[in-house]
Amino acid sequence: MSLIKKLRRVIVVILKMSLFATLFFIFFGIFSINLPWLLGINRTSGITMLTFAILGLALMSIYGGYSIGIQKSKPIIYSLTLATIITDLVTHLQLSIMNTNERHNPTFVYETPELLLLVMVLQIIAIIIFVYLGNYIFFLIEPPENCCVIAVSEKSLSEAIPKIKKYSKQFKINNVISYDRPDIYEIMAKNDTIFLCDIPLAERSGLLDYCYQNNKNIYFSFGMADILSMGSKFTLLDDKPLVSYNVKDLSLDQRIVKRLMDVVICSLAVALTSPIMLLTAIAIKLDDHGKILYKQARFTKYGRIFKVMKFRTMKEDHAVNESVTDGDNRITRIGKFLRRYRIDELPQLFNILKGDMTIVGPRPEMVENVVKYTDALPEFTYRLRTKAGLTGLAQINGKYNTPPKDKLILDLLYIEKYSIWQDFKLIFQTITVLFNASESTAAFGAAEEFGFDEIEENSENSDNNNIII
Repeated sequence: MSLIKKLRRVIVVILKMSLFATLFFIFFGIFSINLPWLLGINRTSGITMLTFAILGLALMSIYGGYSIGIQKSKPIIYSLTLATIITDLVTHLQLSIMNTNERHNPTFVYETPELLLLVMVLQIIAIIIFVYLGNYIFFLIEPPENCCVIAVSEKSLSEAIPKIKKYSKQFKINNVISYDRPDIYEIMAKNDTIFLCDIPLAERSGLLDYCYQNNKNIYFSFGMADILSMGSKFTLLDDKPLVSYNVKDLSLDQRIVKRLMDVVICSLAVALTSPIMLLTAIAIKLDDHGKILYKQARFTKYGRIFKVMKFRTMKEDHAVNESVTDGDNRITRIGKFLRRYRIDELPQLFNILKGDMTIVGPRPEMVENVVKYTDALPEFTYRLRTKAGLTGLAQINGKYNTPPKDKLILDLLYIEKYSIWQDFKLIFQTITVLFNASESTAAFGAAEEFGFDEIEENSENSDNNNIII
């Protein structure tokens, strides 16, 4: 098993290096057709090649990289394609600028744009081949992990099991049991990976100790103690090792930089998207002759209420203070398109310029939802420690119908791990949401229900599940 894991790591590294080398040589090999000196030793080729390498690796890191064996193929393809296209555009612009000189091109010429299109097409084909081939090889030598799902309730099962089943090549569910079973450790011993779903902290500690001692892979639900640990650091008082946690708030220099980012980026965004906003306004007016915008009371930092602006996507004679559900007849024809691609949120750029919102931060919740969520999750008020944002960790990694607790955890993780660099990464990653628009904007619907007994009955006809109750 150890040899197989080492072989797997070597193969992944080789595939990563081969993919990047292929993308590199496609770019410079194609452009050398019209610019033969590009493959020689000169300042322009050296600088542009270095730019491609550094920017390409940085963007691939931001977008998740060549994460075969971890993600499904399509999300990896989307992320690598986006990183590569941005790298191509920047490097191509730099190449055009550096090739503008008295000897070659006295005036600026955008070098052979038709070759750039060919480069991108060939690179996308290469990415698709490497990703599917990589995942195929990975799962050929790495069988699914034998898993045991331990839950506190049937509700926890209904939230966890559909997610695990989406990754059937990574995980094979053998056992689904309650956390208070007397023979729990015997069942855990038969599996490689343990999922702990909403287990109370006291009981979870014992299960984690067992997993750690017996080399079991562990996945467990977040609790407030885990959130605090993410924002904590190691410290020494004399010779006493301690975990130190300080209440999080942005420093003065962080607030200044964040506000400057908001103003500069939003000003550029407004200029670039103004044609889209104009066309959207016309489309909404022509659709049902109603109002173009609607304003709604939302919470931001320290519980202050402001009016968020959005393009209207619902019929004017219907309530808008309730979450959208599957097949919701309140949504207009044009509204479905606007919501799918998040175009309805563009007017919030003006909320950011005004100072009510920021680019990156927890989404501003409706007043009614805050009251409802806080009753069920008192920790919900913690997310009001920072200004509401247009995008964030929960918006990129979650969906519209992601459970409130999971969204809350993502928001709190953003607050606890805040950095300017993280904001930049999240801004770049926001583009990937458009590739997954149908899932990220999915409305609330009837969740698939799982019960311990029900799973046992269903497993009789399944080779993937051998459920023990």
